[in-house]
Amino acid sequence: MKTIAVLGARGRVSRVVARTFLDRSWQVIAVTRDGKVPQGLARAEGRAADAMDQAALIAACRGADVIFNGLNPVYTDWAEKVPVFTANVIAAAKATGALHLLAGNIYNYGRSIPAIADETTPMPGDTGKGMIRNAMEKAFEEAAQDGVKTTIVRAGDFYGGDGRGAWFDLGITGKLDKGIFTWPGAMDIDHAWAYLPDLADAFVKIAETGGDESGFATYTFEGHTLSGTQMKKLIEKALGGKSLKRSSIPWLLLRAAGLVVPKWREVVEVSYLWFTPHRLSGKRLEAAIGPLAKTSPDTAVAEALAELGYATMISSRAA
Repeated sequence: MKTIAVLGARGRVSRVVARTFLDRSWQVIAVTRDGKVPQGLARAEGRAADAMDQAALIAACRGADVIFNGLNPVYTDWAEKVPVFTANVIAAAKATGALHLLAGNIYNYGRSIPAIADETTPMPGDTGKGMIRNAMEKAFEEAAQDGVKTTIVRAGDFYGGDGRGAWFDLGITGKLDKGIFTWPGAMDIDHAWAYLPDLADAFVKIAETGGDESGFATYTFEGHTLSGTQMKKLIEKALGGKSLKRSSIPWLLLRAAGLVVPKWREVVEVSYLWFTPHRLSGKRLEAAIGPLAKTSPDTAVAEALAELGYATMISSRAA
């Protein structure tokens, strides 16, 4: 039986990934700071490690064939913690000989992200977070020359899973109980989304292939491309035809608040993604690992809402 160590196992992405690997008969090591097995991962083995502690992280990953990197500190800690996390994950992957899997994002493309992005699209990283992500990925690419294998799957905004902390649950659906749909930007432009169960399926397939022979590979994950108009209709449909009022994000106010509140400054930095049409191509990923799981957008949105606790609203409308 193959073993995967899931770092940051209490996070929403890592929990979905861990559950998917468990369902595919993998042994899962759930690595958290306190070593407790997160909710929903009872079949996993819990191990304790602070990702800032290299020796502890190496010890927690012992016996793993694959390491899934779900480490993602809050925006305001990226500059301090991401370089340390990166070096420590490289050390753990080298010590264990494990394939390293990383869920990438689209910040690397910066403000010039095109209408369709893929693995060949330039990544100027012209924002603070874009530069940090580019430096991180460069470190993993260089580590491949020293025998550390890494595969990165770059995806759009996450949704699905029972965690909170992404735009879908904190912003867009945050006021559904009041009949309000919130969209951060222009309603009729393409926006890239990644339904987490489908993304997790891609990681399982990559793990089963052993990764790219070159030692370092990046792929873009197509996921779902949905505008605000389309997302609103899907949510209304999932709620049994409930008509929702539309709200927006006060970006000017947040920009002003960002002068004194670092959190808002970091959020505002990526606001361009809500006004710049973009989607991701999944052709190269599918060519590498075969057909991908593709949950239909209406099913994915309905399931994501149910996982966030809107099942009562949905069932009452259906009745």
